[in-house]
Amino acid sequence: MTETTPESRTALITGGNSALAVAIAESLVGDQATSWRIWLGTRSNRERAEGFAAVHSGYVTLVDLDVTNGAAWEAAVSRILETDGSLDALINNAGFHRDSLLATMTDDDWKAVIDSNLSGAFLGCRAVIPGMMNQRYGRIVNIASLSALLAPKGQTNYAAAKAGLLAMSQSLAKETARAGITVNCVCPGYIDTPALDSIDPEQRKALAREIPMRRFGKPAEVASAVRFLACPDASYITGSVLKIDGGIL
Repeated sequence: MTETTPESRTALITGGNSALAVAIAESLVGDQATSWRIWLGTRSNRERAEGFAAVHSGYVTLVDLDVTNGAAWEAAVSRILETDGSLDALINNAGFHRDSLLATMTDDDWKAVIDSNLSGAFLGCRAVIPGMMNQRYGRIVNIASLSALLAPKGQTNYAAAKAGLLAMSQSLAKETARAGITVNCVCPGYIDTPALDSIDPEQRKALAREIPMRRFGKPAEVASAVRFLACPDASYITGSVLKIDGGIL
């Protein structure tokens, strides 16, 4: 039997130093149907990303990227296109939260969270769309949050940003569908990453009791869903919102 050569594709993952970004990259590297070249967009802290890239030299490359800066997006996309010839998948994973009650939230805390989680994804989509339109193919996966669907107190900025990301994605999906470009969102719930390390053991137990599966999710479980939405086979899925939360909603 003749072995088929895996199709070659290029992906850019933002927030490239996060545990989730590395899990997504690892899932793509392990894809048997597609040979992925992966770019991890990083801004400052990059130890985890550098370690992963060193292990997967030749398949994973770091690229400087401040997602809140349009010029930085243009430079990163240009470098990827010059190196690999195409950019087939964008995973907008960058973002953070600064929680507080709205009455005490500073202007900076509001703006910084909106800029990183929503405006950054807008700038990224705008930067990659022309190339994807030209090649009549593209996959955009935006990492939202369960907070977009079940907004908690103390996260008015973060919940608003992620809810806006859902709406932006669904609108963009309609604009690009005829060009072979899909745009989808995933909404992770409680995922066991270093971001949850500050939660004390009793609080972790209380949070886990709120989840029907009685446990936090694993980064690899989110990554598997992202990998599918980023692959060629997910060609008839666009404008969708996939929650990955152990059954909370």
